[in-house]
Amino acid sequence: MATIIDGKAFAAGLRQRVGVAVSELVEQHNIKPGLVVVLVGEDPASQVYVRNKGKQTVEAGMDSIEHKLPADTSEADLLALIDKLNNDPAVNGILVQLPLPKHIDESKVINTISVAKDVDGFHIENVGKLSIGEESLVPCTPAGCILLLKDHLGDLSGKSAVVVGRSNIVGKPVSMLLLKENCTVTIAHSRTRDLPGVCRQADIVIAAVGVAELVKADWIKPGAVVIDVGINRIEAGDGKTRLVGDVDFPGASEVAGAITPVPGGVGPMTIACLLRNTVIAACRQHGVAVPDSI
Repeated sequence: MATIIDGKAFAAGLRQRVGVAVSELVEQHNIKPGLVVVLVGEDPASQVYVRNKGKQTVEAGMDSIEHKLPADTSEADLLALIDKLNNDPAVNGILVQLPLPKHIDESKVINTISVAKDVDGFHIENVGKLSIGEESLVPCTPAGCILLLKDHLGDLSGKSAVVVGRSNIVGKPVSMLLLKENCTVTIAHSRTRDLPGVCRQADIVIAAVGVAELVKADWIKPGAVVIDVGINRIEAGDGKTRLVGDVDFPGASEVAGAITPVPGGVGPMTIACLLRNTVIAACRQHGVAVPDSI
């Protein structure tokens, strides 16, 4: 059976290290990082996510500010708020919760956020810097995948990695991060010929395609490490549902060397890496070295 990679435990440790880094920033430099989350509308999942972000930000010793705007907020008003936050020295990180109402251009909103405060790592300049290996703020979920991989495997250099999925949020950035770690990377997707065969060649499989239990046990090379980014809700009988990933966990866990569960794998890493990004952003904005501990 595969080793279970406990993302929940790793994320708890990372949040603790972030808290120590924040304490050091406050004590040594009088810098208390501030994270602003902007929520437009009443999406229930987004509300829960924003609430969790705020709670964990405060627990890490940072300032948490929330702007909850009605669903009919105009694009101009949202952009004006972002501009104000860009110019507020007490704000080190800005995150606009997606998705946004249909009348608002998400791309325009993302690219209005200051590059230095773009803790989601979605600004086109941060994306470009990541693609050419320059210092940037990195998307949180891909960063979490790499941290889990390095914690389990150590040096990733020379590993063969297959990323199933080519989204701008996970697939593409995690591929760039794997390249930075000197992996040989294949990006696979819905048009890939012989997808199972491609996956079987990999030392590392990252599944981020949004299809429940797509990756089967016989797609996995014995001993490979599987990182499952998918979160899918499926029927479980009796009118109930359950969460599963993009990997057939029961089957794959009998073949893989290590695997992340769903839930409890990559998911908890996302907010932990958001807090990490906020500390990194605050340090860079003030010309202070980023603590090695995070």
